[in-house]
Amino acid sequence: MNEIQETSAAVVREASKVIIGKEKQIELILTAIFCGGHVLLDDLPGVGKTTLVKVMARILGCSFARVQFTPDLLPSDITGMNVFDQKTGDFRILHGPVMTNLFLADEINRAIPRTQSALLEAMEELQVTIDGTPWPLPRPFIVMATQNPVEMESTFRLPAAQMDRFLLRLSLGYPSHDDEIGMLKAVGDEIPFDALSPLLHAGEIAEIQQRIAAVHVNDKVLDYIVTVVEATRSGGLLTLPAGPRGSRALYRAGKAFAAIRGRNFVTPGDVKTLAPHILPHRVAAGSEARLLNKDAAEIVADILDKTAVPDDEEAMLHAT
Repeated sequence: MNEIQETSAAVVREASKVIIGKEKQIELILTAIFCGGHVLLDDLPGVGKTTLVKVMARILGCSFARVQFTPDLLPSDITGMNVFDQKTGDFRILHGPVMTNLFLADEINRAIPRTQSALLEAMEELQVTIDGTPWPLPRPFIVMATQNPVEMESTFRLPAAQMDRFLLRLSLGYPSHDDEIGMLKAVGDEIPFDALSPLLHAGEIAEIQQRIAAVHVNDKVLDYIVTVVEATRSGGLLTLPAGPRGSRALYRAGKAFAAIRGRNFVTPGDVKTLAPHILPHRVAAGSEARLLNKDAAEIVADILDKTAVPDDEEAMLHAT
């Protein structure tokens, strides 16, 4: 896994030329991409969400499409449609922008739920259906969506089924004082996308995904994953607990995260690091939690604090 670790480090360094001080978020996005998962960037406008996705597409050498989600956006604007060709007298398929490797759904929660749900088939089945005909999407296919807080005007809350399809939910947050100065020095005049070096291509990413599938997860780590997810289903604070897709997300992301760190085995520490980005958007706090002024992220944090973590050495002893 040393090659994957070196490649990942190179990607983080290259992206950090534009996205200053966000190495952790870049590494987590790589984690999602390397295990074929989708990413939701949830933050205030102007912190660099869209820029980060465009930077990653450039460095990863993937085909890229961006759609600005608006209230009048139709599902066919994403998936495509059959159009009548007057020259031939026949209908022909006009593929939508979703037919790409890296699809940026910009401000996804500004579109009506019907349009938001048009991505569900693509995210889950890796295909779109146009007039009854399924069309497979390119591999790899990753959706990276940006979202503004729902309290802002002209936004619609994403349905729970769609939130559950995102492997990770991340927030960039505001930069530190020094990082913001560094950002102004690096990209104050313009963002040099063309100066970024492509370090991978779609075929290499597919090969990395296959190699990551071989990363070992021992029974102690599996037990820890399921114990954490099961804890969301008890206690009464969460009206919508995490389902088996949450467990699978921790399992898949744990493998990719371990490979990025140069290991061929997952540790409980990997799972604990990833859980705050994988579980909170899959659950919903109930009225009792609101009375305690606790949101979903705080409840998941409490679960992780109270759940005994197996010794990382145990994972190392059972590595293959």
